[in-house]
Amino acid sequence: MHIHILGIGGTFMAGVALLARSAGHKVTGSDAGLYPPMSTQLADAGIDVMDGYAAEHLKPAPDQVVIGNAMTRGNPAVEHVLDAGLRYVSGPQWLAENVLEGRWVLAVAGTHGKTTTSSMLAHVLQHAGMAPGYLIGGIAADLGQSAAMGESDFFIVEADEYDTAFFDKRSKFVHYRPRTLILNNLEFDHADIFDDLEAIKRQFHHLVRTVPASGQIVHNGADEHLGEVLTRGCWTPTVSFDAADAGGWHAKPLAADGSCLMIHHGGEPVGELEWALTGEHNAANALATIAAARHVGVLPAMAIEALSVFRGVKRRMELRGTPNGIRLFDDFAHHPTAIRTTLAGLRAGNGSGRILAVFEPRSNTMRRGVHADTLAASFTDADHVFVYDADLDWDAAAVFEGLGDAQTSRSDLDALVAEVAEAARPGDTVIVMSNGGFGGIHGKLLAALESQA
Repeated sequence: MHIHILGIGGTFMAGVALLARSAGHKVTGSDAGLYPPMSTQLADAGIDVMDGYAAEHLKPAPDQVVIGNAMTRGNPAVEHVLDAGLRYVSGPQWLAENVLEGRWVLAVAGTHGKTTTSSMLAHVLQHAGMAPGYLIGGIAADLGQSAAMGESDFFIVEADEYDTAFFDKRSKFVHYRPRTLILNNLEFDHADIFDDLEAIKRQFHHLVRTVPASGQIVHNGADEHLGEVLTRGCWTPTVSFDAADAGGWHAKPLAADGSCLMIHHGGEPVGELEWALTGEHNAANALATIAAARHVGVLPAMAIEALSVFRGVKRRMELRGTPNGIRLFDDFAHHPTAIRTTLAGLRAGNGSGRILAVFEPRSNTMRRGVHADTLAASFTDADHVFVYDADLDWDAAAVFEGLGDAQTSRSDLDALVAEVAEAARPGDTVIVMSNGGFGGIHGKLLAALESQA
């Protein structure tokens, strides 16, 4: 069977392509620009990717076209699919019908932490010898790729609330029918498709409705929005983490930065986790992972053992280099809460060194200025914030003016790189925060910092 994927460049659709290829299908794809780690994976799998969205890419006609949610009416390839009457389906629906059906699906949903928690869960089940399949929006160092079919009934999927396709405006995750569901947190995001927080809550409750009574929902007990979603109706046993009561899962920091935790369940200690990650957000991710793994039979001691050697995910506090004694991290944080918790964890373990945050407000929500009122406060733990403010709908200098001399806003990327390099000194930490490629800034900064010797 020949499957052509429109919009193959994102991590989800690239993962769908890898799964289709591993199932023995001929797979081709179209995209206007690939994230480099994805292009490497696709090439290694023998998947031919065509540049752009020409109708000619679909001639001769494939047996099926899988359409990503970045594709819109007016796109020449989409118009050809419709005019020619080609058989088409969304990525989430293809996944549900061809991979997830009949399997024990473990889905990870929430505004933040989906990729990291999904990667942790896949790593834990692999460590336990359960050979799970997975589709994750990133590449964990321990997994080596973003998707795999697996050899067991278990399949882990990062469950995104973003819409499915131009012809299906439901959230992706309603297609997945999980038996084990993690709900990490719930905040307003994706302002390009959701009018308000209530609209997101509605989609999360649609997801809750799909979990069977024989399943389990692992939820953040400290998140009031998730609590409100569950009160609308829940037909599945629930397990909480980080709740005010002692009945669920809790983590007690044994190190200020969260690199060592005592894991508790029901008020009793179950094991000590010493690992490479930091921050309260990752402690919560670990609790959710341990609880979900327990539901499929992995004892907490085994899960803790696995997490102790978990090496993280690309673009999630990924150390890119240490030129001249300056640590350069790449991080995906693009929401005030994620920014705040990431920097707090970094600060706790950074000693006396300065933290220089380099931030690109790239997401649709950020670019519209939805979080402008809370954005500056999320950078409290940074000593200086460098903001790339090209083509924003709001005035970055005004939003960050409360930081005084501790902020720099520039619309010229090369000028921004030069100023960061000039400001940085040995012992500092530079953290680049963006959910995009940021114009190749990581390589530019590494070169500029090396030249400062």
